[in-house]
Amino acid sequence: MTQQAIVCVDDEATVLKSLKTELKEAFGNDYLIEIAEGGNDALELVAELLEDGYEIPLIISDYVMPDMKGDELLRQVHQLSPKTLKVMLTGQATIEGVANAIKHAKLYRYITKPWEAEDLKLTVTEAVYSYLQDKKLAEQNAKLQEMNQALEALNREQADLIAKLHESESRLRQFLEAVPVGIEVIAPQGQLYFINQRAQELRGQTAISSAINPFYVAGTNEPYPWEKLPRSRALKGETSTIDDVEIHRDTKIIPIEIWGTPIYDRTGNISYAIVAFQDITERKKAEADRQKFIEELFELNANLEIALQKESELTRAASRFVPNQFLSLLGHQSIVDVKLGEAVQQEMTVLFSDIRSFTTMSETMTPQDNFKFINAFLSRMEPAIVENNGFIDKYIGDAIMALFGGSADDAVKAGLAMLKMLTEYNTTRGRPGRPTLQIGIGIHTGSLMLGTVGGDSRMDGTVISDAVNLAARIENLTKEYGVSLLISQQTLSRLQNPMEHNIRFIDRVTVKGKSKAVAVFEVFDGDEPQIQAGKLATKSMFEEGLFLCYRHCFREAALLFQDCLRINPNDTIAQIYLQRCQS
Repeated sequence: MTQQAIVCVDDEATVLKSLKTELKEAFGNDYLIEIAEGGNDALELVAELLEDGYEIPLIISDYVMPDMKGDELLRQVHQLSPKTLKVMLTGQATIEGVANAIKHAKLYRYITKPWEAEDLKLTVTEAVYSYLQDKKLAEQNAKLQEMNQALEALNREQADLIAKLHESESRLRQFLEAVPVGIEVIAPQGQLYFINQRAQELRGQTAISSAINPFYVAGTNEPYPWEKLPRSRALKGETSTIDDVEIHRDTKIIPIEIWGTPIYDRTGNISYAIVAFQDITERKKAEADRQKFIEELFELNANLEIALQKESELTRAASRFVPNQFLSLLGHQSIVDVKLGEAVQQEMTVLFSDIRSFTTMSETMTPQDNFKFINAFLSRMEPAIVENNGFIDKYIGDAIMALFGGSADDAVKAGLAMLKMLTEYNTTRGRPGRPTLQIGIGIHTGSLMLGTVGGDSRMDGTVISDAVNLAARIENLTKEYGVSLLISQQTLSRLQNPMEHNIRFIDRVTVKGKSKAVAVFEVFDGDEPQIQAGKLATKSMFEEGLFLCYRHCFREAALLFQDCLRINPNDTIAQIYLQRCQS
């Protein structure tokens, strides 16, 4: 990992000593803290650090120095290291000096002397975080370009493969025409894709349409059941053969044998069914005594189909209690293979949701109405989770706990989809006795243990982790802040493209059971259009108020929050911070 350095520049040794001491106390040995007593010394130091392979996330410079003003120093540093963030630390800077630093050096922040230690720590922390985020974004863009180049190469390879495939198909058609049996290729929807000459000869006029059934039960004038024909069974995934079938053509009866088998694509889906049949007139004459055995065999096959169908139904029923994704994470395909105590550790994103004031609502309903209401609500929320690559771990009354093993983006999209579905659901509840619903959603990303717990007679799948508890705590914070969707900093940092969402920082809070403060962010894409527009219009003003509030400039911050509320009176977060500033 590349070493990182923070450079402090001031012509007063006591100031440099104080800066270095406070930064060391705040960040320990995470960063090399270098000092310079003037602009020229600082430029030499920056050049040396860059030559030695150091990254310089941040430079903090005084404005008034004998050899060089701070804005000129920061301008020259910007030429040497454009990505380095610049902070001016002085009590004597002019508006012109600050403007020059902003224009020519992209000044990140301005801090007055004397400074507050917490303000300095917060500014440096945010600056380094911003630097690292910009670096990460640049790396991701580079990777994306590489992926685009790889995709172009794959497209060229695909074109070559398609050409080869067409050649192979032409050769295959020649082979199929050369075989002495009738051949049909059926598409998944039942359309006739290919039929060779021998098949047309056997079927006669019925060969013009795959929808016409030319086959009859042997010894009768009854059409052969369409669903029992090998072509139909092959389209269902079954390989089969029948020989109790005849083609009636004019006055001629032709006993035939038919084979059918499915052809699968790479994803395991049926792409075609191949059917072969031939005239078995001579063989039928010699096998008349075997007819009874064949009938018994078909009866057995029918019973087997029923048994397989029942087994499939049981498997589908079991998946409603234990999600297939849960089994897959444990390395199993069937619930039968799961053993007590199996567990796997994995980073996942946890989503918690809860209905607001459900207890109060349930008190007005009968137990039967309660069940109907909960099932009506949960059945609408489930697709939003499943369609975004998540699965529901458990229902806790009206609450939902869902897990996402892929990207954190899936969890955020699922939360927004749930809010959208809730809005649509509420349109049906606008009458007395059916109040509109509100939910809170909390999302956190972290490492967890997923496995089975219980005993020999009863076990259950569950997840155990501090990440699960933290997601539940974040969901509970939505009540305090009056918002619908909150995510943790860990989730935000794992979003592939956070800019596609409307996100704003809310607070650093110490939730129950946690000793360290957790940064939480609001995703307000799911708000009503008017409220969303208000938050977008006041976003920069709101963030500036937060910055001033954290600097303890409560009077100035209060004025900004008041301006926010004049534009967007329903902004509960701005109301909370205004109260904090005025208390």
